Amino acid sequence: MNYTQYIEINPEKRFGKPIIIGTRISVYDVLSWLSEGLSVNDIISDFPELTEDQIKACLSYAADKEHKLRVVS
Repeated sequence: MNYTQYIEINPEKRFGKPIIIGTRISVYDVLSWLSEGLSVNDIISDFPELTEDQIKACLSYAADKEHKLRVVS
C-alpha cells in the first residue's frame, strides 16, 4: 500500500506528527487505538470520517518506519 496518499507530515499540524490527510487524527492515535484492542470497525464507528484504507495506511506507515530502522552500535 502506498500510504503517502493517506498520510502527511505538516509542521503546522499536530506539531509535525504524521496525520491522516484531511483530519487532525495522527498515525499514533490510530495505532494506539488498535493496540488497545479496538477493531477497524470500532474506530470507524467512533470516527466516521476515517476509512478502512486510511487505517491500513497507518499500519503500512508503521511497518515501513520499522523496516527503515537501523541498529547502531
